[in-house]
Amino acid sequence: MQLDGSLAAVVTGGASGLGAATGKMLAQAGVKVTLFDLNEEQGRKTAADIGAEFVKVDVSSEESVVAGFAAARASHGQERILVNCAGIGPAAKTVSRGQPHSMDLFEKTIAINLVGSYRCITHSAAGMITLDPVTEDGGRGVMVSTASVAAFDGQIGQAAYSASKGGIAAMTLPVARDLSQYGIRVMTIAPGIFETPMLMGLPQEVQDSLGKQVPFPSRLGKPAEYARLVKSICENDMLNGEIIRLDGAIRMAPR
Repeated sequence: MQLDGSLAAVVTGGASGLGAATGKMLAQAGVKVTLFDLNEEQGRKTAADIGAEFVKVDVSSEESVVAGFAAARASHGQERILVNCAGIGPAAKTVSRGQPHSMDLFEKTIAINLVGSYRCITHSAAGMITLDPVTEDGGRGVMVSTASVAAFDGQIGQAAYSASKGGIAAMTLPVARDLSQYGIRVMTIAPGIFETPMLMGLPQEVQDSLGKQVPFPSRLGKPAEYARLVKSICENDMLNGEIIRLDGAIRMAPR
C-alpha cells in the first residue's frame, strides 16, 4: 500500500514515544493522521507539531473509542491504517513482601494493553471493510499493534505486562486470518528497549547500562526506528499475520 494523501490513519498512544514518531512518519508521507491519547496537553502539542488531528481517547473505554473513531472519520474519512501504541508498563511481583499482586493493577494492564488494542482493531476493521480496495491484490488497509520482547522474555515483576503483550502477539495470526477475506493485513511489532518517556525518565547511567545489554547496536532503540518498520509494513503487502522483534538481538535476563 502506497503511503500518500489519499489515506487516513489513526495512531493510539500518539502523544509521545513510539506513537508520536509513527504519527510524524505517516504525516510526512502525506497521510492524514489522527492521534488518540489520554494526555490531552501533550497530544495537542504533538498533533500541532506534525500536522495531525488529536482526539482524547481512553482505549480501555468502549464509549471513548467509539467517539474517537467517529471524530477521526469526521475530520479525515475512514482510516486505512491503524497503529496501536497505547499502553502502560507497571512492575509488580506475583508476591511482594508477602502480599499478592494487586488484581486491580493486573486487570488495568490487560484492559489497556490487550483489550484496548483489540477494541481499536475491531472498531477500525468494521469501518475498513466498507472501503474499496486500493491495491492490486484487493487490499483495503493495514493494522499494526505493539507487543514487546516481554511477551517472550518477561522479567521479574512483569507478569501483568508480559501477559498483556503476549496476548497481543497471540491474537495477531487469528485476527489476520479473520480479516483476510476483506484484504486487511494485521501485524505486530515487539520492540526491545527503546527511548520511550518511561525509560528516558531514568538516570543517564541506567539508560547507558540498559543500552549496553543490547548485542548490536548496543544502545536503546529510537522511536523513529519503530516508525520506519511501520512504514515498511504498510508498504509491503506480503507482511501479514506475523510478529517482528525489533530489539537488536536482545534476550532479556530475569532481572
